[in-house]
Amino acid sequence: MHIVIPEDYQDCVRHLECFTKLSDHTVTIINEPITSIQEQIQQFKNAQVIVTIRERTKISSELLAALPHLKLISQIGKINTHLDLLACKKYGVRISEGVGTGASTAELTILLTLAALRNLVPEVNRLKNGLWQGYLGKQLRGKTFGILGLGKVGLQVAKLAQAFGANILVWGREGSITKAAQLGYQSASSKSHFYASCDIVSLHTRLYPQTQGIVTLEDLQSMKTDSLLINTSRAELIESGALEQALRSGRPGFAAVDVFENEPVLQANHPLIHLPNCLCTPHLGYVDKDNFEAYFGSAFDHILLFAQGRTDMLLPVDTTISQ
Repeated sequence: MHIVIPEDYQDCVRHLECFTKLSDHTVTIINEPITSIQEQIQQFKNAQVIVTIRERTKISSELLAALPHLKLISQIGKINTHLDLLACKKYGVRISEGVGTGASTAELTILLTLAALRNLVPEVNRLKNGLWQGYLGKQLRGKTFGILGLGKVGLQVAKLAQAFGANILVWGREGSITKAAQLGYQSASSKSHFYASCDIVSLHTRLYPQTQGIVTLEDLQSMKTDSLLINTSRAELIESGALEQALRSGRPGFAAVDVFENEPVLQANHPLIHLPNCLCTPHLGYVDKDNFEAYFGSAFDHILLFAQGRTDMLLPVDTTISQ
């Protein structure tokens, strides 16, 4: 089978141990971002299988109509709005998806939290520029750590933050509130109480149409002037433009973000990158060797099974994005 793996930015897939699973197939790896539908069609024209890395590659109806050989999309991670599911059904393209542990994202969330609280990046830069200590950081211990969405990643973040001595406060849908009670975590009495009470708010709600823009400018501006917002989930959870406006107004006092509306962000072309009270990273939440070995290993296994005529690992043709 001809397999195309687009937008492998680090050129890392060919170096994974699991890549040997595809040794009997023709594999085309594309490292550069693909910026137009015309370029997609040209690059994918002979593909029988496309391996999509999270939401990096948009699969539209227009694209599928131009790819008569395509039979399978093997998704790295959960499916999301980057896939036109109705168009996949129309053109007979089947989908498989992988499920990760969320550990990589949870670890990065705590890393960003500690780096922001301790002013790690500016202190490193000061030292490189011949200077010594310049800031007074804060501990995580004793802080109220807010978790918006107590799912797979949110639960791990809660446990890690608690290990550092933080006090966990949960907000979200009914399932999150119920789980918080079962695990002994405190829940906020209301959304306004959640944002106003937390020293740190970390977003872990999954993105789907009903959660887009769920964090509003009003929510952000109700946070403390010395509070911290962490977003390692999806940028679209926050109302468009609201985080920049809120940070410029000083509420919250600082943010650390790993996700952007349109990725990749090149030439530092995003306003948050240039704000002194925002720490930005290039969507590293799921990008590590251990995670990639698991994700791609599963995706490649699905391809091999599909080539053998197996369909039990595929999503139903009428599948929708689960909430």
